[in-house]
Amino acid sequence: MRREIFSDEHDHFRSEFRRFAEAEIVPHLEDWNQRGFSSKDAWRKMGASGYLGANAPEEYGGAGAGFLFEVIVMEELADLRAHALQTSVHSGICMPYLIHYGNPDQKKKYLSDAIEGSRVLAIAMTEPGTGSDLANVQTRAIREGDEYVINGAKTFISNGQNCGLVFVVARTDPEADPPHSGISLIMVEAETAGFEKGRNLKKLGLKGQDTSELFFNDCRVPVENRLGEEGQGFKMLMAQLQQERLCIAVGSIASCQRSLKDTLKYVQERKAFGQPIGQFQNTQFKLAELATEVEIGQCFVDRLVMAHLKGDDLVSEVSMAKYWISDLQKKVASECLQLFGGYGFMDEYPISRDYADAAVQSIYAGTNEIMKVIIARRLGIG
Repeated sequence: MRREIFSDEHDHFRSEFRRFAEAEIVPHLEDWNQRGFSSKDAWRKMGASGYLGANAPEEYGGAGAGFLFEVIVMEELADLRAHALQTSVHSGICMPYLIHYGNPDQKKKYLSDAIEGSRVLAIAMTEPGTGSDLANVQTRAIREGDEYVINGAKTFISNGQNCGLVFVVARTDPEADPPHSGISLIMVEAETAGFEKGRNLKKLGLKGQDTSELFFNDCRVPVENRLGEEGQGFKMLMAQLQQERLCIAVGSIASCQRSLKDTLKYVQERKAFGQPIGQFQNTQFKLAELATEVEIGQCFVDRLVMAHLKGDDLVSEVSMAKYWISDLQKKVASECLQLFGGYGFMDEYPISRDYADAAVQSIYAGTNEIMKVIIARRLGIG
């Protein structure tokens, strides 16, 4: 079924990006997966070709083309299993903080570099002792004259090794009551003294995506690197989490589509008891069920994308999408792996990677349990 949210212009953009990705990204994926991070050269090529910041203002080098173009890039990278290139974090999650809350000087200094791909973006929320409870982050940024002195540690930070600029969620007022009113967002350049990139963490899945520890030890940053007003960080985070969770849903449903597509091909080729395993009723019923759920999920995501473009408040709905579709991704990967039999457990078959990669989708950007708490509260029962 044709997806009505896309125009001919979008379809042309998708074809162009697919050609670019197959030439410039796919040949390097195995190497990136082995190394645990993508190359900075790939980011620069993405930027030079106009595939970073498609939704960013033209005056800073962006295309000003709209969020749908970002969606296409996310979908195609997911379909290619190019998880090593976390452009959704860079363009779809981090860049909007600069676009919405950065002043003209900050945009001029950092946004152009981000769009060019010369400065990869990351956001440092999670701490060793603080995950979904953002109001209680312990990293501190204490003002001393015209500088903030940052001390603390972050973990599980996507793009942590490649980042050239990181948005640090820090407590600028340790005595604030309520606690969330003392949180600010501070931009820290990678070369800043006192900022250290720690280990590139080894993970169950998403092998090529660098996920790092970050440390701040008397890291001095100019006050002018604060985004917005002091104490407004939590409000900014809450405002932007709608798009972040929508981005997770977009990537998750695209991964579901790829796993299903590969499995449909496999069951027509693999034979058992003298016939393709796709001829067995169990296989047919299982894939019919999965295809139905994936189609429902895709329709829901597309509806949310369009409502998001209109500026609708979708906190409940994107929380529903984030939890349900990430759970669906795990279900699809598991059921499809089962249909591959023993081969599904082998690294040479991508379905095994899909299975491992799906595991984290229900954890980051707020656990699925937190999503259900949000939904319940919005229903008036929390």
